[in-house]
Amino acid sequence: MKGYHSIAELMKQSDIAKCSPGELSCRNEAESTGKEFDVVWNRMKRLIPVFKDSIRKGLESTSKSASGLVGGDAEKLKNGKLNFLSPICKRAAVYAIATAEANAKMFRIVACPTAGSCGIVPSILMAVGEELNSDEDDLTRALFTAGAIGKIVAEKACIAGAVGGCQAECGTATAMAAAAAIDLMHGTTTQMMDAMALALKNLLGLVCDPVAGLVEVPCVKRNGFHAVHALVAVEMAMSGIHSVIPVDEVIAAMDQIGKLMPVSLRETSQAGLATTKTGECINNRLRKK
Repeated sequence: MKGYHSIAELMKQSDIAKCSPGELSCRNEAESTGKEFDVVWNRMKRLIPVFKDSIRKGLESTSKSASGLVGGDAEKLKNGKLNFLSPICKRAAVYAIATAEANAKMFRIVACPTAGSCGIVPSILMAVGEELNSDEDDLTRALFTAGAIGKIVAEKACIAGAVGGCQAECGTATAMAAAAAIDLMHGTTTQMMDAMALALKNLLGLVCDPVAGLVEVPCVKRNGFHAVHALVAVEMAMSGIHSVIPVDEVIAAMDQIGKLMPVSLRETSQAGLATTKTGECINNRLRKK
């Protein structure tokens, strides 16, 4: 099977094969590893219960993480009385924070594609999947689509905050989630590319400045915001709104911006929120502890 090294190539091959990018990705993985399609498919399928379990545990446990910085906010948001967000947007935000809180408390570490952005893709898969009554095979297909996109971004740019800032982590995860949601809705590859581009280009320049060097503040709540951000991109793309800049060019721009970003804003905790008065106090307290 012919490989793909850009989003455009992935989507073109999917259209030619008349299948989802996720199914194409699974076929490619099976061929490259010499394994049966079903073996590769079922290995990915086993991740769906892991996501569900992380969300459940994140909501059930309102205790704080070891640092005392995060914990219990997913439950607060779930029980909040405001109705500014649509039900699916609120659910996605709650699920994203719950997953990130569970990760911070070591219930289950989920790198999807990174620990700092671990709640975005699972929350969109589960929230949209529940809305559409998607089964586990639907969710698995969409997760393969997200994975194929993450692989391309990692190859063409980066997904690590230490290399490209949080635009690389949460930006990539948000683009992956947007494409996965459209896959669940059986949208077109054009809609997927537009959603990815819209999601990612509006997170360009986002810095990685974790307080005390932990993947907790501002990371956990950031997951909730960007789950909703992904749904905005999906709604735009499914409404026929196109990105003027193609997604592969947006990825190239992200790579360029990441290289121009100072090291102090790339996960080193040497600037930004990490060096605010409060951030420094937290850092000093945790060092003493």
